[in-house]
Amino acid sequence: MSHNAVQAGAYLHHVAFESSDPERLANFYAANMDMDVEKISDTEFRCSGPMRRFVAVKGQDKKLAYAGLAYRNAEVLAAQRTQAEANGVEILDNVSPYFEDGAFAVRDNDGHLICFGIATRRTTAYLPERDGIHAPTQHLTFATQHLEGFKEFYVDKLGFFLSDRVLHENGDLATVFTTTNHEHHTIACFKSDRTGVDHHSYEAATFENIKKFCDRFAANDVLLTWGPGRHGPGNNLFVFYTDPDGNWIEISGELETIYDREVIDWPQDPRTLNKWGRAILRS
Repeated sequence: MSHNAVQAGAYLHHVAFESSDPERLANFYAANMDMDVEKISDTEFRCSGPMRRFVAVKGQDKKLAYAGLAYRNAEVLAAQRTQAEANGVEILDNVSPYFEDGAFAVRDNDGHLICFGIATRRTTAYLPERDGIHAPTQHLTFATQHLEGFKEFYVDKLGFFLSDRVLHENGDLATVFTTTNHEHHTIACFKSDRTGVDHHSYEAATFENIKKFCDRFAANDVLLTWGPGRHGPGNNLFVFYTDPDGNWIEISGELETIYDREVIDWPQDPRTLNKWGRAILRS
């Protein structure tokens, strides 16, 4: 199966989370994820580091405010909008501060707001924004009680590329991985007894860079939640941390690069989620 323009045209540019104390949350990311904080108002704080961005806004803890997918050019962005409209997806106004005019948004079946646009400041990996560990905002993973609906929305309606599935013994979906570029997943989803965000991830590329982040968290007395380990789908190294609001942060490395291959079906098994040791099964 080949990627079409929509499937190969975007990357996760930023995430924004609601918080009862957005200043505290922003300062946590600044201290541990090597970011600077910009106070927009008493209710909004924007964090930025080398190729990564995080926004904290006043609201309910552990709730996604919005996420932003940056498209490579206006042609691909227009193709994404055309595909969404053709499949009956309501087009909403963009709320992201990081996108040029012409951006738009949609809400998925669980109400998550996803913004699509062209970044106002283009990201170039070989021209660093500043010194520091490059770990781009890389993927967002949801939890849902209606996983078939997630697949229908992102794959069937938006045209994202389905990379892998995890299946229960009876054939029911346990996890769906989708991508909008050459990396294994951009937006994924676990079947769960709740609806919301499972985690968001930063791609540090190497174990050396992961260790640097771990040392940074440790220096601030923040201990690992899970890992280190290696996932089956995506084959990536990982560690997980928990921020003050209870959001899970993944620092990832060596995520699989895919171009043309068939979807892989994995069993719902602890070794699928972590080849090396302890697993946290969602369903």
